[in-house]
Amino acid sequence: MLKFYKILFLNILFLSTLIVISSYSWFSMWMGLEINLLSILPLMTNPKNLYPSEAAMKYFITQTLASLILLFSILLSMNTQEFIPQNSSNMLILMINSSLFLKAGAAPFHAWFPEVMEGLNWENCLLMMTWQKIAPMMILIHNLNMFLYLSWIILISTILGGIYGLNQISLRKILAYSSINHIAWMLASMLYFKMIWLLYFIVYSILIINLIIIFRYFNIFYINQLNLIFNSNKLLNFFFMMNFLSLGGLPPFLGFLPKWLTIMNLIYNQFYSLTLVLIIFTLITLFYYVRLTFSSFLLTKIELSIKLTSLNNFWFFFLNFISLAGLLIYAMLPNFF
Repeated sequence: MLKFYKILFLNILFLSTLIVISSYSWFSMWMGLEINLLSILPLMTNPKNLYPSEAAMKYFITQTLASLILLFSILLSMNTQEFIPQNSSNMLILMINSSLFLKAGAAPFHAWFPEVMEGLNWENCLLMMTWQKIAPMMILIHNLNMFLYLSWIILISTILGGIYGLNQISLRKILAYSSINHIAWMLASMLYFKMIWLLYFIVYSILIINLIIIFRYFNIFYINQLNLIFNSNKLLNFFFMMNFLSLGGLPPFLGFLPKWLTIMNLIYNQFYSLTLVLIIFTLITLFYYVRLTFSSFLLTKIELSIKLTSLNNFWFFFLNFISLAGLLIYAMLPNFF
């Protein structure tokens, strides 16, 4: 049951992101980011557990540092009588972009993100992986000038997101490193055609919501807790497997559509090496997704005689239907082009 103060701060959180999106000046964007930071901290805290308080402290320190760098860059640009981004120096753009990458959790500014995720419950993890990415990404869309710097951020994010997720047993850390890898794809998708980023973000959010509904309902946090639940429910087992394969971008699932559009956009603009690295390290993320769902692929497996509680939720089945409807979307696409 949600308490009144949590509903209040959740509404402020949503409004602060809308302030950032609709702002015309750098100071109002910075103000929206600060309101966003101060509104999510009460949502993280839990009087029954110390780990969310520790995660909230780590999040506050890193986000405050990013906000200070952003504010310093804005003041510096105003004192030097330069406008951002048209007439400013590369150093100011680099500082602003770095602060936004730190806020979004992109590598190599990612170290706080898995540690904060590990201390949160699933509802806050959902906010961290989806809603909290919108504000810095929207500012980045209007400030994409240094393509070489952005390319290095994309490369480092996809490499670290792929490799660091291999040796994790915590589902929250696996999803955190997966999110870092997807940040690389989102940054790549906004290079020339911004609508691909919007499509990518919507599809990614749907898939993450599907998975977190399952994890939250059964109170699952580690890999060794999966077998007990999914050996008792074939439909849930099927949805779980399909969502992870879709999250990895395996065709013909819905998660492949934004990756496909991103790849076409990058190749059209001659980013061949960047595309190759993105594809290779996404296959590594797909490997540890398959490792999670490996028991689902087995033809013979142990089934429990005890019937556990089933997940009967309309929105869960509705979102999974949308996710699996990727097959129909691909079948219909040639009729429109």
